[in-house]
Amino acid sequence: MGLIVQKFGGTSVANADRIRNVARIITETYQKGNSVIAVLSAQGDTTDDLIEKAAEINPKASKREMDMLLSTGEQISCALCAMAIEALGYPVISLTGWQAGMKTNSGYGNARIKRLEAERIGAELDKKSIVIVTGFQGINKFDDVTTLGRGGSDTSAVAIAAAMHADLCQIYTDVDGVYTADPRLVKNAKKLEEITFDEMLELATLGAQVLHNRSVEMAKRYNVNLEVISSFSGQPGTKVKEVVKTMEKSHISGVAKDKNIARLALVGLADEPGIAFRIFSLLAKHSINVDIILQSIGRGNTKDISFTVQKTDMEDAKKLLEENRSSIGFQEIDVNANIAKVSIVGAGMINNPGVAANMFEALYDGGINIHMISTSEIKVSVLVDIEDTDRAVQVIHDKFYGEFNSDR
Repeated sequence: MGLIVQKFGGTSVANADRIRNVARIITETYQKGNSVIAVLSAQGDTTDDLIEKAAEINPKASKREMDMLLSTGEQISCALCAMAIEALGYPVISLTGWQAGMKTNSGYGNARIKRLEAERIGAELDKKSIVIVTGFQGINKFDDVTTLGRGGSDTSAVAIAAAMHADLCQIYTDVDGVYTADPRLVKNAKKLEEITFDEMLELATLGAQVLHNRSVEMAKRYNVNLEVISSFSGQPGTKVKEVVKTMEKSHISGVAKDKNIARLALVGLADEPGIAFRIFSLLAKHSINVDIILQSIGRGNTKDISFTVQKTDMEDAKKLLEENRSSIGFQEIDVNANIAKVSIVGAGMINNPGVAANMFEALYDGGINIHMISTSEIKVSVLVDIEDTDRAVQVIHDKFYGEFNSDR
């Protein structure tokens, strides 16, 4: 048979019964003659609880110590799952990220995987053991524990699948696969049988919480056979692949939202070459990622530039720009955290004129104002007021997929 990597999220291992269910899924896969590596997240809200505990002691704790603390959540779930598999009578071993050979850079809190030294995993598989690995974590060149950022267990699983040349990487979650919208909010959301890497990457980056965007990027790079599947239903999931059968037919594959953004506007900039470079090189040097950018037409020798950042970077970005006001040369800075980004994604959009117009018509019919627009070959994103976010998703989904079920 083959080598299968299975990743289970926090909801899937939230309590004892669910851990036993995960143990059942893993052992059933093993019984079929497969070698199995399982990657687990922390139980339920454990990571949030640990963050709260840290805040009680030191609200400004260093990122290194936060990683030391947060990595314990995955160790708990992995040890408990290994115990459940032991109770079923199967050979199993749990490994931390460093024991599994997950080497990262030193970006505490959001580390990047550099390589996987997988000799230990290979040795345990040779012993016919089921291997349980802590997701979300690794170790840097200083032998310090690092974490990969929220959702990083997906990336851990794909990295292991790529390094071990796994036949399949299954991402188990609390939904049946990838949907055209969040099925917990949109009742008539449709499950997709398959979706392209590019579409999934855009959806993940734009706020869909099914997969970590870095995991999709890695799966595409190493052509990992990826499937999103439910821990609870036993139904077939969604295949994520390079090319799908419906690519030429479908206009859009999904609607996503992201409420964790803020818009900054620099007003009264000099209308001269080099201004944009000074602004965005400054932000880049301080690791502040910028998304949507809009520059106005210059009038009266001045122009305005608006852009979005993650809400967590808003205060740092504002402070940095204020400190460099004289060198950049703007009159005022306006910050708005009361916005959200709503996006449509589809590989077929480029060959289907009118997709963006349909999206805008849906928002107009819903009485929802658009603040900014960004487009690419496979996506259209708009900024709306945060209180309009869920309704915007609904009316857009209704436009492309039929009448929204209002009695949800």
